[in-house]
Amino acid sequence: MQTVMIVGAGQGGAAILKILKESEVLQVEVVIDRNIDAPGVLLAKAEGIKTGTSWQPFLTENIDIIIEVTGSAEVFQEIRDAKNKKTVLIPGSVAFLVSKLMEEKEELVTKHQNDSYQQEMIFNATNDGMVVIDNKGKVILFNKRAEEIMGVKKEVAIGKAVVKVIPTSRLPFILETRRIESNQEMVLSNDRKIITTRIPIIEENGTLMGAFAVFKDITEVVNLAEEITDLKEIQTMLQAIIHSSDDAISVVDEHGRGILINPAYTRLTGLTQEQVIGKPATADISEGESMHMKVLQTRRAVRGVPMRVGPNKREVVVNVAPIIVKGKLKGSVGVIHDVSEMKSLSRELSRARQIIRTLEAKYTFEDIIGTSEEMLLAIEQAKLGAKTPATVLLRGESGTGKELFAHAIHNASDRKYNKFIRVNCAAISESLLESELFGYEEGAFSGAMRGGKRGLFEEANNGSIFLDEIGELSANTQAKLLRVLQEREIIRVGGTKPITINVRIIAATNVNLEKGIAKGSFREDLYYRLNRMPIHIPPLRKRKEEIPGLSKRLIQKINRDYGRNVEGVSQAAILQLMGYDWPGNVRELENILGRAIIFMNLYETVIDVQHLPELKNKKLEIETSSAHTSEIIAMEKSLSEMMEEYESKIIQQTLLFVNGNKTVTAKKLGLSVRNLYYKLDKYNIEKNGLQ
Repeated sequence: MQTVMIVGAGQGGAAILKILKESEVLQVEVVIDRNIDAPGVLLAKAEGIKTGTSWQPFLTENIDIIIEVTGSAEVFQEIRDAKNKKTVLIPGSVAFLVSKLMEEKEELVTKHQNDSYQQEMIFNATNDGMVVIDNKGKVILFNKRAEEIMGVKKEVAIGKAVVKVIPTSRLPFILETRRIESNQEMVLSNDRKIITTRIPIIEENGTLMGAFAVFKDITEVVNLAEEITDLKEIQTMLQAIIHSSDDAISVVDEHGRGILINPAYTRLTGLTQEQVIGKPATADISEGESMHMKVLQTRRAVRGVPMRVGPNKREVVVNVAPIIVKGKLKGSVGVIHDVSEMKSLSRELSRARQIIRTLEAKYTFEDIIGTSEEMLLAIEQAKLGAKTPATVLLRGESGTGKELFAHAIHNASDRKYNKFIRVNCAAISESLLESELFGYEEGAFSGAMRGGKRGLFEEANNGSIFLDEIGELSANTQAKLLRVLQEREIIRVGGTKPITINVRIIAATNVNLEKGIAKGSFREDLYYRLNRMPIHIPPLRKRKEEIPGLSKRLIQKINRDYGRNVEGVSQAAILQLMGYDWPGNVRELENILGRAIIFMNLYETVIDVQHLPELKNKKLEIETSSAHTSEIIAMEKSLSEMMEEYESKIIQQTLLFVNGNKTVTAKKLGLSVRNLYYKLDKYNIEKNGLQ
């Protein structure tokens, strides 16, 4: 590549620089001008080309060509005297003239390319095949339609003799005879039939330039003729298909008059063909607007429109779509569905969804039964809370459904596709709870896993964590939980590096946190953080009107669990259930219904009064009469052994009374839930069963 120095960077020098920088054989090495702000100098700097105010320092053997554009004869003479003999000096006028010629050449080439491209587009846009050969019989044009009909790619055909591409071609014969052959039938090697016209290409002076052929695939025409011939048969088949459909179908023309209905339509609406065919599309409507007419006006389909049809005002849902043939509206077709059938399917779908949610241990607000004012308020508050990232505190007695609310809040939030972690703060010992919630680093304590362990807060990142029995947390754990709420970060046990998390906390408690604050067992600052959105779930005794609905839903669940087919509860049994105060709330109701179903005979399908246990509204009375001979103190036992035995019996009796509810048991005995779990483990009550 030859190097160039441009002397003079005015408008002319700048123009020459623009042209030369596109060249592949010339490289501009330096641009010289006394004016450092000359257009050519600025352009050279932008392109990374050397610049200067004097040409002398750059006049070396490395410069092959010097273009002088100053217009000064004196400068031209100085450069000519000083340059190397091998260096070519070109006046600016000559260089500019050459550059102009090069520009014109490029413009002509570009124009020729554009013209060729446009011609090729026109040739390819036609639906006829076109083949052009030169006067030597070689293919010079082969359009896309020719590719499709011949089964030969353009790249293969161009430049080859036409008889090698199309062995049966008569174009060489056209070159010899110079005669036109019009509408000639021809069979190709791929068994396609074409109609072709062959024409020689002759200039005005008689010079033969070549020949071309234009052809059409008549196989399509034959197929179209066959389709027209079979149209009546196709129409008959279409009518048979429509008549065999179980969906009610009606078809109208572009004017909205009925042209076709099927037997299912008559069965659904009660209207015969005489009442519909040839009549306006409004003939079948008893209530609502004609969807056929709406579709004909808008040319857009409508779906799922409720209306009533026929003399019996049958409730239906209508789908109507326009019939458009080659851009022209020819009518519309409507499919009518009986709503009663759709409602049945909807019930089946709802039941299936409930089963799926049960299998996945997932619940939504649809699973919460609530008709009382207090319950509806709690549900409404929970739905509002689900739409915000705020911490929710669920308050209510044990068994009222706090975990159900937590599930529903998570599933109604934008975190529903992420994890939902449940933690019973009272069921985990204090020594383990902190490491379970926040995780630990390797070597944090004896027995710690290698590499450490992620805590439940990390597992629930971008999801929700449900902290049940929040009032049982120790002071140390409360402080760490407060940090999570304030800073949105945790520190693993044995670690120092904070870990940022994005977790939605849903807390629940059945104890009075305000009393805990007064006693000093619960942090006041944590209370205010948790109590930002409190939701009070009313006990069952305050919403007894919901017992029938709750019983129905619980029986469905128990049927799935036990494989039974109990249909419901008798009115007398409902009255007995509603007369009880339910200290164990919904959990106790489920326990009672489950016990009744277990002891029912297989042929019985309704829970009656005799299936229910005795339900009395009374407080637990622990009789400690020493008159019973079976409880005479054995003198051989120590005092501590006798006290432990007596304590075990009291705990078992209390558990039996409250149907196994540990939270209520702890409350009645004046114990913390954690202390109760300790005693259950100590006396092996859960392992040995309730006595």
